[in-house]
Amino acid sequence: MNGKKRGGTLIDTVAGCFQFHVLSGEVEDNWERVKGELSRMGKKDCRLAVLPEMWSCGFHYPQLRQMALESPHLLDRLKTLAEKEKMVIVGSLPHLDGDDIYNVAHVIDADGRMAGEYRKIHLFTHAGEHLHFSRGREALVCDTSVGRVGVMICYDLRFPELARKLALAGAEILCVPALWPRARIEHWSLLLRARALENQLFVLGCNGTGAGGGLTYGGRSAIVSPWGSVLAQGGEGEEWCQGILESREMEAFRNQIPCFQDRLPGVYGIV
Repeated sequence: MNGKKRGGTLIDTVAGCFQFHVLSGEVEDNWERVKGELSRMGKKDCRLAVLPEMWSCGFHYPQLRQMALESPHLLDRLKTLAEKEKMVIVGSLPHLDGDDIYNVAHVIDADGRMAGEYRKIHLFTHAGEHLHFSRGREALVCDTSVGRVGVMICYDLRFPELARKLALAGAEILCVPALWPRARIEHWSLLLRARALENQLFVLGCNGTGAGGGLTYGGRSAIVSPWGSVLAQGGEGEEWCQGILESREMEAFRNQIPCFQDRLPGVYGIV
C-alpha cells in the first residue's frame, strides 16, 4: 500500500465532481463529455476533479473486454488533459490484466503522472459484478499535488474498515467514483457524510446520472468536509459541483476532537 501516516500535506484546493449520464458502451461520446466539462472546470480554478465509476462505458458487459482494451488510450488522453489543466483527475475504467478484468480507479496528478491505481475490492454481488470482474486486493493512498488521496469505488463505501485503513495510512481526501442507483440514493448521501466524519477527512463522491443497464442512477454527487458538512452537492441531472477543501478546517477538527489519538486498537482486536 502506497502512502504515509497521518500528517499534513493538504493544500487549500478547489475541488469538484462531474456527474453525467454515462452512455453504455459509447466510449468516444463519453470521452468528449469528460474532456469538455473538465476543461470548463479547469477554467473555474478546479484543481481536483472526480468522475463517475466506469465513466468510459458503464457496465456494458457484452463488450466489456473490448472496452477494457480502449482504456490505455483513454488514460493517455486523460494524462494530457490533466497536465494541460493542472488538475488532479480521479475516475474508474475497466482494466485488462491477462485474462482478468478489473474495475480500476486511476489517480492522475496535475503534471500528467499516474500517481496511483486502485482495483475495486468489494464487488457488488447483488448485481453480478463478481461474474465479470476480478477483485482487487490492495488499498491505495497516494501523494498528489493537492494532498494525500485515498480511493474507494461505489460499493466500497459500505465498508468502513477500508475507509479507516486509508485514513490510518494518511489519506486527507477520499475520492469515490460511483454508479449508485437512485433507489438507494439516501444510503449514498448518508455514507459519504459518515466516512468523512468518522475519519476526519474530506470526501468527494461522484455518482452517475440517467438510466443504463436496467438501473437509474441518482446523481447527488457531494463534497463533504471532515465535520460531516456538505460543502457542495449535485442534483439528479448532469452537472458539476465544486467546493473548497481547506486544510485548516481538517486540522481544527482533528485537534478539537483527537479521535485517532484516543483509539485503542488492542481492545478492538482483529476486525
